[in-house]
Amino acid sequence: MGAAARSSYDVVIIGGAMHGSALAWWLTRTPGFDGSILVVERDPSYEFASTSHTNSCIRQQFTNEANIRVSQFGAEFIKNFRDFMGGDPDVPHLTLQSFGYLYLADTPEFANTLHQAQQVQAALGAQTRHMTRDQIAAAYPFYALDDIIAGNHNTVDEGYFDGGTMFDWFKRMARRAGVEYIHDEVTAMTLNDNRTEVQSVTLKSGVTLSCGTVVNASGPRALATARMAGLDLPVYPRKRYSFVFDAAHPLDRDLPLTIDPSGVHVRSEGKYYLAGCPPDDDPDVTYDDFGFDHSLWLDKVWPAIATRIPAFEEVKVINEWVGHYAYNTFDQNVIVGPHPVLSNFIFVNGFSGHGLQQAPAIGRGVAEWITYREYRSIDLSAFAYDRIGAQKSFLEKAII
Repeated sequence: MGAAARSSYDVVIIGGAMHGSALAWWLTRTPGFDGSILVVERDPSYEFASTSHTNSCIRQQFTNEANIRVSQFGAEFIKNFRDFMGGDPDVPHLTLQSFGYLYLADTPEFANTLHQAQQVQAALGAQTRHMTRDQIAAAYPFYALDDIIAGNHNTVDEGYFDGGTMFDWFKRMARRAGVEYIHDEVTAMTLNDNRTEVQSVTLKSGVTLSCGTVVNASGPRALATARMAGLDLPVYPRKRYSFVFDAAHPLDRDLPLTIDPSGVHVRSEGKYYLAGCPPDDDPDVTYDDFGFDHSLWLDKVWPAIATRIPAFEEVKVINEWVGHYAYNTFDQNVIVGPHPVLSNFIFVNGFSGHGLQQAPAIGRGVAEWITYREYRSIDLSAFAYDRIGAQKSFLEKAII
């Protein structure tokens, strides 16, 4: 993580967390790409990166095809992780704990939305079931369901995986393949005269590096990076809270990742349980604001889970943290691909909480774009930056 070894790079990736490292690794695996890659990371401890505060979950329960296909590949990648990493016996196998997501609907309108979503997902091969209240009660008798009309559940390729291990091996294998990582920070960019290309980046250390392509993989800091190139981006940090708790009366089976109508979600976490939620007041925050609202557990989270699951009346919090979503305020979907004018500036931003599960497919797709100027595996064009200027939102109804 020392100084850059060269004065010019084919690809400079700003941000070395999950998406920067996934892209760096995929570039080394993409036939036809043989360029130099530099990853610039301002905090190699990743202490405050969204990657370090993730709940490491994956689901196919989205409402549009692109998001579903992206997560389907994510599940394939997790289950065949060592093979994708070249079969190296040092690479661990990853397990996808498929307890599934369970969305609960307490209004006819939301029940209908879930039913429509299930049909979209099923048409693409997902095993999502649309369930009546009685079917949910038969499968999971510990829920209190008096207010619930219906739900959606999928126990195939949905659940928890070890995202930290995936991230670690993206970095390791990228480095083995020749990717350079440096501990520094991009502070400025120089454009050509007609502002159609980034020519160089300047680092906090004072070094200026020429570049062929610049990738914004800055997580919650994406807007600050975009502004260095004179661009705007509707991506801001927003707080999301997580609580791990022990239950005096543990459940007799795995708890699906249950999305309660209150906005609180809860799932199994080994022998413990994990719950989380956004705050009721959900403003954009500064990049360094990790202040914890300790009232959230007593005022919102615990009442919701104890009402939905009476066995959780007696619980004890054993760990808690707050992290940042890189929140796309425009439509809560990722922004991927080149800027329409500044053509060598590539966005990988605004995951809005879906980042870890989407990293394998988005990293592969962006590597394809950089190499071939087209997507060859999954069509990611629906996520293009152009929709922001055109004010054409890419609606995704299944946001947590």
